[in-house]
Amino acid sequence: MPSRKRFNAFDDFSNNNSDKAKIVVPAEEGQAMPENEVERIERLRPSEMMPDRFQPRRLLPPVLRAAFFNGKSNCYQTAMEWLAMARTDPGIHHEVEQLLAMGSSFEEHGQIKSITGSWQASPSGEYIFVIETGERRYWAACLQYTSSGVKDEPLLRVEVVAHPTRQRQVLENRHAEPPSAVEQACEVASLILAELGITPDNEIVDDFDFFRLARTQRMPVGLWDKLTPIMQLTRPRMVQLLNILQLPSTQLDLADRYRLSERVLREVLSTPKDQWDRMIRMSIQNQLTSDEVAEAAITPLTPDQPAHKPSAPVLPDPNRQVVRSARKFIQHITEMDHFSQQEALDEIADTLASRGQAIAAADIFEQLARLLRVRSEK
Repeated sequence: MPSRKRFNAFDDFSNNNSDKAKIVVPAEEGQAMPENEVERIERLRPSEMMPDRFQPRRLLPPVLRAAFFNGKSNCYQTAMEWLAMARTDPGIHHEVEQLLAMGSSFEEHGQIKSITGSWQASPSGEYIFVIETGERRYWAACLQYTSSGVKDEPLLRVEVVAHPTRQRQVLENRHAEPPSAVEQACEVASLILAELGITPDNEIVDDFDFFRLARTQRMPVGLWDKLTPIMQLTRPRMVQLLNILQLPSTQLDLADRYRLSERVLREVLSTPKDQWDRMIRMSIQNQLTSDEVAEAAITPLTPDQPAHKPSAPVLPDPNRQVVRSARKFIQHITEMDHFSQQEALDEIADTLASRGQAIAAADIFEQLARLLRVRSEK
């Protein structure tokens, strides 16, 4: 293994002009490299780096993403606009304050953990360091530099890895901070697509469209078993998360920024599509629980009307609850692909049989099937 030159983390923001960033020349074409081996450790300026556009955890607000990833705005111009947005948007303000605190800790204690990534050729033929893990550290440095007014551009410690992976990205994200429901949905989708060998097309305009591809794929046997140790979730939970990606991108961005829970988003999806935007905005404004969202779907509220929280719990009408649950079941299962439907139905059959409810359930479903056929023939 080649020797690794390590730097003192407390020197990462040194103002010593003699402390130059060393540019790593990528390995020659055809040169073999051991899998997952770190080539070397270097220090780079943020302007020499680029975050992964299809990283499952999205940090940049949507209005800044296109200009930044298209090269129309550099990292410091983007950071300046981000700071301006934080003054008027509470959700953005919270995120930016966390990143500024991280950037401030770099100045005080140094960069403890390296950014990882690899050198890739840009469309112009120049090489740029594409970040695999550590995008928060990258933007923390950019925001801190932009807001502090210091002269010298910061230097960040990076590890050049031979084979960046989606799995490493997801593990890094989950260890750094609990992901939002939307982020978890994108993590599951990115892992599925990586296992299937589907890579992003840079011509995609809407980033979420890449993650939505996972919902259209036929899942090979054993795929879910590979995802479980990484996500620490059961297959049904991962399928529920993937269903979140049905929401339009503007609604996904809102749900992500304000960290709406998966249960709330599941209730939103059970309402008619033309109500999704209204229900999401109402959930954010009034901080609704999933039960309150379900109730609001039956008794609509105006956007300015706060959800009423009774002093004592009110039991829902059993008939209404059964109808609502059945409607959600049909909606979710009809949106699955054929393979996922069969898996879900097999699991339902096994569960009902193990509880001695198979015959009763079969009678109920047969009666429902007769009623549906009669109505469909009218």
